[in-house]
Amino acid sequence: MKAVVYRGARTFNAITPGHIATDGTEALCADPQRDQTILDRIPAGPSGRADDLAGAGVPPAYPAPDYVDGIVLPVDGGWLGR
Repeated sequence: MKAVVYRGARTFNAITPGHIATDGTEALCADPQRDQTILDRIPAGPSGRADDLAGAGVPPAYPAPDYVDGIVLPVDGGWLGR
């Protein structure tokens, strides 16, 4: 997340992850019924990976998009758009 300070105000850009396969979601993925329920809601297919989030964070980390301010970027395989 990048904090931007200007004119005395502070705003944030944020990445909101969908279902990402991590150690923390291992129990969900190990239960075939729960895992399939989640996967059925992701139009892009399988669970995301941690590196899917890293790619989304690169552009806001550079100075070039300084005029991009206060956005929330879903990285969720289409979960919110379905």
